[in-house]
Amino acid sequence: MLTPSEIKTVLEAALLATQRPIGIAELRRLFEDEVGADTLRRLLDELRETWKERGVELATLATGWRFHTRPAMQAYLDRLSPEKPPKYSRAVLETLAIIAYRQPVTRGDIEDIRGVVVSPNVIKALEDRGWIDVVGHRETPGRPGLYGTTRKFLDDLGLRSLQELPPLEEIASNLENKLPALAAPASDDAEQGGGQAPRGEVAGDGGAIIDVREVGEAPVAPASTEGDASRESDTTVEVRVT
Repeated sequence: MLTPSEIKTVLEAALLATQRPIGIAELRRLFEDEVGADTLRRLLDELRETWKERGVELATLATGWRFHTRPAMQAYLDRLSPEKPPKYSRAVLETLAIIAYRQPVTRGDIEDIRGVVVSPNVIKALEDRGWIDVVGHRETPGRPGLYGTTRKFLDDLGLRSLQELPPLEEIASNLENKLPALAAPASDDAEQGGGQAPRGEVAGDGGAIIDVREVGEAPVAPASTEGDASRESDTTVEVRVT
């Protein structure tokens, strides 16, 4: 039987060898289920304490445990990859924020809040990224799908549950520090604006790039109807996401 110190060494090696979160049940398989879940949690807490003063930290997320770099290290790590990162579009940021804070919501709900028709490519981009999914259907004519965020979204944001979502005014910095860049083709979200976004940007409705801190602070516009969609403003506020 391994000693607690040896078990922590195995856990450390396994977690450093992968970029995805690993749950307790999967970690138990490292020891052929001979180490109990409570023991693993206690040893993981001790391991997290060991790493607390380093540039890399052990975090518990929605789907398990994972090592990741601390946000304070990002400015230094950026020097290893100086190329300009992609940016989130107004449409993607607002849609993601609405789903995260008001879920479950239908596409119609999102359009009522944003005041524009939501491009199917915006929803598809978020689904392809694994950040949103259909979690049910509203019992109204047509039974529209209800969208909610996924556990992967929480993992990418470094959270364990929706209760840990930061206030809207803080989510911009969280996106900048924690969420990976959305590498969707620029043309996927540029139907209303026309043309292609500059390299390194993901165009939104009307080609605008918006700070997510503006999401939810503007007055709610009347629901738009098909064929009569409002356009986004031309204001551009860049959001760096690394």
